[in-house]
Amino acid sequence: MLNKLRQFIALSWHQKSIFIQAWFMLGWFRAAILCVSFRRLARALEHHQLPPDPLALNSEQLEMATSIGKLVTTAARYTPWQSHCLVQVLVTQHLLARQDIGGQFYLGVCKRSQEGTSERALHAHAWLKCDGVVVNGAAGHETFMVVSSFSWH
Repeated sequence: MLNKLRQFIALSWHQKSIFIQAWFMLGWFRAAILCVSFRRLARALEHHQLPPDPLALNSEQLEMATSIGKLVTTAARYTPWQSHCLVQVLVTQHLLARQDIGGQFYLGVCKRSQEGTSERALHAHAWLKCDGVVVNGAAGHETFMVVSSFSWH
C-alpha cells in the first residue's frame, strides 16, 4: 500500500488531477450504464457501421491519450464498484474529448468456452483507439469481432 501511495505522489499535478477525475467519473458512468440507455450515453458520438479511419494526432496528443488511458485503467483498479471495459472506455473518451483529442471506440463480441463446461458463451468487450493505437481496453481486444464503433472529433 505504501508503494502505491509513493507512486501516486510521484505523479505530476496534471496526472493526479486526471486520476482523481477518472476515479469519480468511473462511478458516475457505472451508475449511468445501470440507469440510462447506452443510446443516450453515446448520443454525442458518431456511430459507424464499419470501423472509421483513424484520426491523425501529433505525438504530444498521442502521448496524452496513452497517459489518460493508463490513468483510467489504474483508477479502475481502486474503485469499490465494478469498472469494467465499457465504463473505462466511456470515461477515457470523455477525458480525451475534454483535451480536444479525437479517437474511436469499439464494441466487440466473441464466443468463449465456459470454465468447467463444454458450453460456449458470448462475451463482449470495449476498447478505445487514438490514431490507430489502443489506449484503453487493449487486453485481448484482437480476439473480438467488432459489432459497432463510435468516434468523436
